[in-house]
Amino acid sequence: MSTTKPSLRERLATTDEFVTVTELVPWRGATADRAGRAGLAAAHALVDDPRIAALSITDNAGGHAMAHPALLAEEFLARGQDVIVHVACRDRSRNGLLSLAWELERRGVRNVLAVSGDHPTEGFEGLSRPVFDVDSVGLLALYRDLVNQGPGDAVASRGAAAPGDASAAPDLAPPGFYLGCAVSPFKRLEAEVVPQYLKLALKVRAGADFVIPQLGYDARAWDELLRWMRRADLRVPALANVYVLSRTVARLFNANRIPGCVVSDELLAVAEREAAAADKGRAYFLELAARQVAIARGLGFRGVYLAGHLPAADVARVLDTAAGYASDDWRTFAREIAYAPNGSFRFFAGDPATGLATDELAPAYAKTLTPRARGRARRRVSPWYKANRLAHRAVFAPGTPGFRAAGRLYGQLERAHLGRPLHVLEQAVKVPLYDCRDCGDCSLPDVAYLCPESQCPKGERNGPCGGSYDGICEVEPRRCVWVRAYERLKPYGEELAMLERPPVIVDNRLRRTSAWANTFLERDHFAKGTP
Repeated sequence: MSTTKPSLRERLATTDEFVTVTELVPWRGATADRAGRAGLAAAHALVDDPRIAALSITDNAGGHAMAHPALLAEEFLARGQDVIVHVACRDRSRNGLLSLAWELERRGVRNVLAVSGDHPTEGFEGLSRPVFDVDSVGLLALYRDLVNQGPGDAVASRGAAAPGDASAAPDLAPPGFYLGCAVSPFKRLEAEVVPQYLKLALKVRAGADFVIPQLGYDARAWDELLRWMRRADLRVPALANVYVLSRTVARLFNANRIPGCVVSDELLAVAEREAAAADKGRAYFLELAARQVAIARGLGFRGVYLAGHLPAADVARVLDTAAGYASDDWRTFAREIAYAPNGSFRFFAGDPATGLATDELAPAYAKTLTPRARGRARRRVSPWYKANRLAHRAVFAPGTPGFRAAGRLYGQLERAHLGRPLHVLEQAVKVPLYDCRDCGDCSLPDVAYLCPESQCPKGERNGPCGGSYDGICEVEPRRCVWVRAYERLKPYGEELAMLERPPVIVDNRLRRTSAWANTFLERDHFAKGTP
């Protein structure tokens, strides 16, 4: 039995240690299967390395059904190895997520990586139907409430159990989760990168304690992420994501077959060349990972997240190689590992001396923020979007005379039992104009008058997921709704404030009811404020 190691939270919160987390992707089938036995044996070998702060166990990665991460977590915790359990919203309602929290607490899990999850790609007798009852921001808010209130109080606060009800289990101790989140800084377009940053800030406000970026091979993007976090005063540790490539994986990433994982054409050409060696490029790919580890340390990341189905020997080789570099070698590596897709947006100005960034805004980006540039952009805004803005200011903005008058009218009509005809009229307007899905808790004002229920396969109401590619949704061949929202808001100087609000969590009791009535009578998420 291995000696218990310090927890991930202890290492990050109370030491200056540069931590290492390794990823474990569960297998398909039972633990007793050949794949299960092989996977467990490989993971057990990692436990003996004192440098491994935690094993990070994925949750149906890629939308494929795999062994449950909580089962594996319990085994490694018993061996003294801390774990991070990924929790994806794709497969569970908010009640299922709450039940899972108690299960994780019972098994001793304290570190959770909250993700919306990849869209499902398979299922029994056809494609599995995704849930996405809440997104990663809503999940963070839910699990944060468990920390602050305790499981019983969190349920009672949402009306599921009254105070004093034994089913609320008020005597249970809070799970005390250490919550992680993801961000995707390797996008090519401004309308993808900036909303990713803004959503990261919303995740931290919702309860995230640490952050792990998605995959890319561009040191400047790492540098820009850290600089933006400092600019936004996000004081949470970040772990750099380092994936050990192979030629096959490089091809998949380059073809955007794995959402959120970026390998540029330039890096793919390098991978193809190196993979022609006798070892199929293994030595090169391990060296590339070691150099990324060195860059991460030099830039100021608090650690690395090593991924790529790595055996313990390869993990040790990467870490040993990285430890053998001179203190300033990372600066040379940062110039070399600069495989951004052509035309990638930069938030900050470049530093010719380092190949990285400065704290000044990139001139090309700053030029678009001037009043003159915004004025020119407003002349190109569609009349339909302008009409939506006028209607909102006149009638739907709380506190305005139009809003108060509509509230009085809807109250009188509901008392006269005339709400149903108005709901039919509302749908007659909103279905053809917005492709409304009659959720009853409308987020059109949150997403620049675009419907997230119909325009986003995951129903993301708190910013974009990490899966878009060149502005195109990972699931359907159309532009990401949040890219479109950003482009609508920017001419008015409102793009940086698009997520400066409490997380939106839809009240499903309002489905198939009038969203207009729920707005004017203050029953929707706008009236609730903080969920």
